[in-house]
Amino acid sequence: MAGRGDPPEGTPDGIPGGGEDEYGSVVFDESFVRAARLQEYSARERLEDSARAVRSRPEGEVPPLTGARPRHGALLFVLVLAVTFAAVVYLSARNAYQPSAERRAEPLLTTVVSLAPRGTVPGGDPAALYARSPAASFRSGAAGVTLPAARRTAHFSVGHVVTALSTAKDYLVLSSLDPDVVTGDAVRQIRLLLDPDQLEQFDRSVDSPADDGRHAATGWLVRFDTAEVALADTATRVRGTMRVAEVGPDTLEVASDHTLVYAVRPAGAAPAADASLFTVRRELIFRFDREDLRMHRAEVLTSRVQAGPQSCSADPAGFLHPVLAGHRATPEGPGLTDPYATGTRAAPALCGALAPLTQPALPAPVRPAPATGGRGGGGRDGR
Repeated sequence: MAGRGDPPEGTPDGIPGGGEDEYGSVVFDESFVRAARLQEYSARERLEDSARAVRSRPEGEVPPLTGARPRHGALLFVLVLAVTFAAVVYLSARNAYQPSAERRAEPLLTTVVSLAPRGTVPGGDPAALYARSPAASFRSGAAGVTLPAARRTAHFSVGHVVTALSTAKDYLVLSSLDPDVVTGDAVRQIRLLLDPDQLEQFDRSVDSPADDGRHAATGWLVRFDTAEVALADTATRVRGTMRVAEVGPDTLEVASDHTLVYAVRPAGAAPAADASLFTVRRELIFRFDREDLRMHRAEVLTSRVQAGPQSCSADPAGFLHPVLAGHRATPEGPGLTDPYATGTRAAPALCGALAPLTQPALPAPVRPAPATGGRGGGGRDGR
């Protein structure tokens, strides 16, 4: 029977015990196995057989993480993608509020219609005239320029709509009710509310007015010649409407229609002199792009004005020329026009006749009773 550890065939070469006597005392415990160094030759080293393929790794050294480089690359890719996305969002939001480089404001189109009175213009105290006219229920000054309820549109917020309406009101108040504008040459505040593309046309209209549909100063503002008339009451009466609409993804329009009634008297006249009423109806259309809204300015697209009592022969391009109390217009207008009827279209003629009902209804003068006959008459007592 073979001894312990002998192969079944027995020991080689017939030597008893084989190699057991030489290596029997060697014990491969766990510490020996852990201390063993792994070596592997590279292809070149296998060929050259002159150097080790790998360096010896000191005990306890942590091997490099072969997966670190791919993870770093993934993080870098995500970072670049996030930065690119943020840049796209920022540029898109920024460009949404930049004005189109190709679009320019259109020039203002103006129409000024004189309304001639039929008969003598009534005169009297301003308060009494207002009380007996259709303007009796009108509000005074800027309070008469009321804003409608603001609602968002498809492409504009409520804030945008409010800005458009407020800017249009500011323009109407400055150009119609400011005494420095109505009876003077103050235009700076109006210029600040206009789109820069319209400033050249506005300046030419004010400096060299012409009744050509483009350069009437009275299309931009209400203005009297102070050499002819003065305001008898600065509390101008006003009533009208405003409405806003979106006409494009980047454009809002505000349409205004207001009737303004001024009390005027001859220039240089005493405060007790009779005053008369002068009525102006203004129909304006304002246009706003996003840059106009941001800068609080407007484009005045069209202006249609009816003003009277004013003679048809008067040139209303530079100033409005009221027919004053106790005077008549010559010649009288061809057809009746009511500037208080804000829901109707004005007559196409550039001169019309002021409807009688638009003038103050003054009480008829009291006539003295006829004198009765004296004693020397041919009556019964004289017989």
